[in-house]
Amino acid sequence: MLDTFLVCGLGSLGKNCVTILKKFGVKVVVIEKNPPHNDDIKDLLPLIDLLIIGDCSDRNILLQSNIEECRAALIVTTSEKVNVATAIAIRQLNQKTRLVMRSAQKNLNNLLSEQLSNFIAYEPTQLPANAYALSALGEEILGFFIFEEEKIRITKVKIDQFHPWCNYESLDELNNRSRRILSHYPPSKSVSRTFNQWNPYTRILPQDTIICVETEDNFRLSSQNINQTIINQSFSRNLLNSINEVKNKCVTYVQDFSLLNSKQKIRGVVIFSSLITLILLITGTILFQNYHENASYLSSFYVTSILLLGGYSDLFDSFEPIDSVPEWLQFFSLLLTLTGTAFVGVLYALLTQALLSSQFQFTTKKPAIPTENHIVIIGFGRIGQQIAEQLKNLKQSVLAISLNSNIEVSQWLNFPLIVGKLQDILPSANLEKAKSIVIVTDDDIVNLEVALMAQNINSNLNIVIRTNGDDFSDNLTQLLPCASVISAYEVAAEAFTGAAFGENILQLYRFDQQTILVTEYQITTGDTLNNLLLSDVAYGYGVIPVFYRANGSYNFTSMPSDDTLLANGDRLIILATIESLKSIEQGKIKPKQWQIEITAAKSDMSIFEGTNVIARITGCPLKIARETIENTPQVLPFNVYRHQGVRLIKTLQQCQVYSKLHHNT
Repeated sequence: MLDTFLVCGLGSLGKNCVTILKKFGVKVVVIEKNPPHNDDIKDLLPLIDLLIIGDCSDRNILLQSNIEECRAALIVTTSEKVNVATAIAIRQLNQKTRLVMRSAQKNLNNLLSEQLSNFIAYEPTQLPANAYALSALGEEILGFFIFEEEKIRITKVKIDQFHPWCNYESLDELNNRSRRILSHYPPSKSVSRTFNQWNPYTRILPQDTIICVETEDNFRLSSQNINQTIINQSFSRNLLNSINEVKNKCVTYVQDFSLLNSKQKIRGVVIFSSLITLILLITGTILFQNYHENASYLSSFYVTSILLLGGYSDLFDSFEPIDSVPEWLQFFSLLLTLTGTAFVGVLYALLTQALLSSQFQFTTKKPAIPTENHIVIIGFGRIGQQIAEQLKNLKQSVLAISLNSNIEVSQWLNFPLIVGKLQDILPSANLEKAKSIVIVTDDDIVNLEVALMAQNINSNLNIVIRTNGDDFSDNLTQLLPCASVISAYEVAAEAFTGAAFGENILQLYRFDQQTILVTEYQITTGDTLNNLLLSDVAYGYGVIPVFYRANGSYNFTSMPSDDTLLANGDRLIILATIESLKSIEQGKIKPKQWQIEITAAKSDMSIFEGTNVIARITGCPLKIARETIENTPQVLPFNVYRHQGVRLIKTLQQCQVYSKLHHNT
């Protein structure tokens, strides 16, 4: 008998939940008070096993849905009041049904979780905040999250001829205790839709692309090593580039001076005036000390300062010639006074202007609008604020723009924020030199308008757009093929669906038109993951284990060993697609299609150590492993996954046991 899942609400989120649930091969029951016209949901109706018209919070309606048989209920109407009432009603009718509710009330959600049990709540418009923020960074960082104070990054690395990874003999050598490869592809191919589909024997070549997940310490160390290698290999090239960069900056500074705003021009005047005054002060001090009898540097400094401040008459107030001071030095003193009057006067004027403009208010200074290499966020509601916070945590320069004049700006003074009409404020966002623009207003049409305007201003701008409908997302993708178009409800529905099967979706990311879910599993008896090696989980289901905690342990291990055997009570956090979660739920693990042929063992110690290695890496019983090594050449009677077999061969070779890998056709 198929598992039954109840979906309450057939809006944008509910429709996507129905579509994804049906991919799992389950029975779907839907309750909707005001169903759309049949023409609007004609493609969805064949996926719904039972459609009930009515209020999902009504006990009688819930009884019609056979709630006592439902494994989970996804409560996703647009009314939080209805959602809460429905969750309470379902729990009274069925104590075991998994409740996944749509709600933005964090405190209430925590309280309900304690009272209702087997309950989790998400806000669908905020769930994709990570996806939007990371898409704005471009192609290098695809994911970033912190768990148990351990920072993990998902990165895309494009290989060039100077990259140190070009020195590796095979792709498999990149895998270690701090890094796992998700995908690898040359320029002629696109990224794989499933993890671990790369060939471990592939040689890394320039123009290749590698997607990997790694700890922050490993990421920092790798970056330092890469930079040092490039410097060592091409010092002269870097030096030439540095010289050209300085030259270009000087030319650009001169060309752009006329384009600076008033504050920037005033800053330039202050620097220039201060520099001239300093030069005159040093020159005057040296001259007076050298050409005046018994003058010290300190007294010469004071004399020069007096002249710069307009004190010529205080030193030369007589009509009679002063024999002790040469005439040319007296003339220079007059020039000091005249020049000082001009430049020191400018500094006085600017200081006075600054004091008057501040109106003597000692409040927090509003951040200045960034001028280049920044990320612009259009729409500063709850999701926009989350995106801004995430980008700030990633040390990015952010400019927020709100089209809502009623926004509370006082609490967001740590972000430069512009409020007003789109046509008036967009030109001041410096889009010409911006890195990315993230458009996340609630209106799809406004988002489209902003995207087109931004593209006209800067055709190279990285554009990230939020949409609320799948059809509109498809149309936008065709209209703006270079933009990252992310449907909030489509992405959120994958998290809601994953949670409905009992998993805890911690975060999600989006790249190459697919969603990556950071999913936590609690291993139980009868679970499809129970008694499996992590290598079987990773290569059989196409996932990447990133954290593991054994039952009874207090600490998580990052990038756990493939040899770890899962048991009841263990906790595991993985990176997975919705297809991988479906495979785990249904227990559809990929078959092992590779064989290990043991060809020789050098000594009795090699046989002993090799036996333990085979048992540890493959899960093969010790007796069978030993009999295979003792009767070489012999094929191990247990198939393995390709990556598992490659690792086994390398480890056996270290024990002086020699073997080969064959595909079992």
